[in-house]
Amino acid sequence: MMQVSVIRRSMLCSAIAMGFLGHPAFAADPVISTTGGLPGYEVIKAPVSIERLQRVKQTLVAPPNVPEHSLETPAAPRVVQVEMFIEEKEIEVEPGVFMWAFTFNGTVPGPMIIVHEGDYVELTLKNLSKNQLVHNIDFHASTGALGAGELTHVQPGQEVVVRWKATKPGTFVYHCAPGGPMIPWHVVHGMNGAITVLPKGGLKDKNGKKLNYDKAYYIGEQDFYLPKDEKGNYKRYSSAAESMADDKEVMDKLIPTHVVFGDRKMAYTGEKAMTAKVGETVMFYHSQANRQSYPHLIGGHGEYVWERGNLADAPAHDLETWVIAGGSAGAAMYTFKQPGVYVYLNHNLIESVNLGALAQVKVDGKWNNDLMEQTVAPRDLKDSGN
Repeated sequence: MMQVSVIRRSMLCSAIAMGFLGHPAFAADPVISTTGGLPGYEVIKAPVSIERLQRVKQTLVAPPNVPEHSLETPAAPRVVQVEMFIEEKEIEVEPGVFMWAFTFNGTVPGPMIIVHEGDYVELTLKNLSKNQLVHNIDFHASTGALGAGELTHVQPGQEVVVRWKATKPGTFVYHCAPGGPMIPWHVVHGMNGAITVLPKGGLKDKNGKKLNYDKAYYIGEQDFYLPKDEKGNYKRYSSAAESMADDKEVMDKLIPTHVVFGDRKMAYTGEKAMTAKVGETVMFYHSQANRQSYPHLIGGHGEYVWERGNLADAPAHDLETWVIAGGSAGAAMYTFKQPGVYVYLNHNLIESVNLGALAQVKVDGKWNNDLMEQTVAPRDLKDSGN
């Protein structure tokens, strides 16, 4: 029975790939080994000194949290080992509304990875046996082979290991890119995340002063395109393959049904809101793998902002709203000065309020009347006739 199940999944992978790509490049054929370099090209071997570098395992965590890390540049480059598994799973985008998501480590978005400029990232990527599709990963931070996409195609029940050098500091998107129309289909079904490469010498303001933060959060903004039936009700499917044709019809109209932070509406609100204290400096890493976004912190500011994620450059100072380009990640830092519940949102207010692109930050501490005070409580007008 297990052999039959594997054969059926392989046939489905092949049918989907051939139907959408017009060729069997990503079908369930034997995988060509690409160890030692990209096939067809003369190879310059990696220096043997890599084997002598310190190897560090990074424990990835579910967004909006980020892995433990130091802002201090390590004394020497390291090999940072990370492991991610791919899981195809149904998620509930809002009560009663479901979508088949393609996930890294079971979350939408995938987890944030944080390394330092000059480190090597060594990723073990596993495609769970229960999945039905071929997947891979494209790191916008890496160099060559379609961001490692050409070297990481894995079928259900396979794993692959790829190592690349983090030569470009900044915060960057990663996403699945199996080829052709499968690329946007996978990306808008949640198969994206971000990696931060901290610059040598740390973060600095426009005057060269060193910047630090007390904590960081990762907002992976998503746009979903969920089909409806003739009565206007959202449809539910028994598998991702079953939804594919309907998904594409909605996607091609370029009008999302949901724009959310995380995997659903209100994912980072209420009991699951982000937290901080007055006096704490928080870095917000924000990615949008497919569409432009306009982050804004209601009641606060982007005191230091790297809109395009270029962390080695001087940040913009004191922005009210900033822009995250489609297919990129950015960052903004703010020191909270008042307690209360802040709203971090996409300031396309239709997308935030109506479609779901907002989160909350609960901040504890003492209120400062010097910054804001209600000096007269609401009262009736003296002349209520005018």
